Amino acid sequence: MTSTQAGILQDLPRVARYLSFDLAEVSSAAAALSRLRETLHGDTVVVGLGAQTVAALGASVPGLRPFPDLKATVDVPNTPVALWCWLRSSDKTDQGHLLHLSRQIEQSVAPAFKLIDVTDAFSHAAGHDLSGYEDGTENPEEPAPVALVSGAGTGLDGGSLVAVQKWTHKLDVIASMPQHAKDHTIGRRQSDNQELDDAPASAHVKRTAQESFEPEAFVWRRSMPWAAGQDGGLMFVAFGRTLDAFEAQMRRMAGLDDGMVDALFGISQPVSGAYLWCPPVEAGRLDWSALNLS
Repeated sequence: MTSTQAGILQDLPRVARYLSFDLAEVSSAAAALSRLRETLHGDTVVVGLGAQTVAALGASVPGLRPFPDLKATVDVPNTPVALWCWLRSSDKTDQGHLLHLSRQIEQSVAPAFKLIDVTDAFSHAAGHDLSGYEDGTENPEEPAPVALVSGAGTGLDGGSLVAVQKWTHKLDVIASMPQHAKDHTIGRRQSDNQELDDAPASAHVKRTAQESFEPEAFVWRRSMPWAAGQDGGLMFVAFGRTLDAFEAQMRRMAGLDDGMVDALFGISQPVSGAYLWCPPVEAGRLDWSALNLS
């Protein structure tokens, strides 16, 4: 029975680690993914493949494409990733376990895949971003119809497409802003999370109102704060049955629809951007059958 990688729909973990890999040796990629299939079990890791990897294996996944190269007045980086792993733990003291697991994954996929980035993340203040605002307020109550592929056939149904961006917050700017200015940047009152009717049109909430797009642009957000040294921000992760909803939101945020840039860019900046396909699972193991892999 085909099903979904459990971590996609579950509650956010207490701590997490994101691994990004390049494809270093195409000839051994199939064997590496077979080993990964045998290595991972349960809900501890969500795995995604980039379009580059799928194409190198001589396969295709409907809807998967490279992250768009947006020509905008703000920088929206396109940073392809061949293999992506979201390691998760419900124990806030379990970062050591994630370290050991990440080393195990790195060894299992070498030499085909080379680790290029590691980002540690965590849940903060009952679901709040480091900016102080609640994250994911407009997530759908029933995520599966938004997040999961259906009606596409064996090896695809139960899978998901995901957009991943690492945003670095301008923490000094945020700390120096008057509360009114911060609220109008986001479009919500920080104190009670209420949407502000008088927020400017550039406010983040107004630019990304999912029901304001045609068709409506709903995504399943599973984002988490990250920190390294004195820097921090948000690992933005948006699952969808297609990538169209995220892309519509990102284009509007960048001002490509009407020339108005989302005010969020004044307090945060994306430093990476990638699209990936998260395969379904079969009998508790990653289902690579869409790639003609056993």
